[in-house]
Amino acid sequence: MGSMAVDYSMPVLVVDDYRAVARIIGRLLNQAGFKEVDDAGDAEEALAKMRERKYGLVLSDWHMAPMTGFELLEAAKADEKLRDTTFIMVSADFSPENATAAKQAGASGLMLKPFDAQTLRAKIAGAFR
Repeated sequence: MGSMAVDYSMPVLVVDDYRAVARIIGRLLNQAGFKEVDDAGDAEEALAKMRERKYGLVLSDWHMAPMTGFELLEAAKADEKLRDTTFIMVSADFSPENATAAKQAGASGLMLKPFDAQTLRAKIAGAFR
C-alpha cells in the first residue's frame, strides 16, 4: 500500500473524560491543520456522535469510566458502519499488554500523553499509511 495523504478536512472526534484535556488536544489538532474537531466526554457520548456523523479519525483516551476507550474501540470495530474509522488510542501509560490489545482490536496508533502538535501530526500521518 502506498502512503495515503492525510485529509485535513475530515472531521475528527476527541474522546476524553477531562474536558480540559479534550480542548487541549482539539487545539493541537487545529494547529496541525484540522478544521473540524468535535469532542466527547465519555465513550457512550462518543459512540452516539459517531453514529450521527462520519469521523475520519477518533483520538480516544484509554482510561475512562464507565466504558473505557478500549471498549469504545471494540464497540466501533464491531459496528459495520463504524468499523473503518481510524482510531488512535491515547494514554499517559501503555502497558505492553494494553498496547498489544489495542493493536489487535484494530487501533491504528498509540500516543502517549503529554504530546505536542508535531508528535500528533506524525502519529496521525502514521495511522493513515
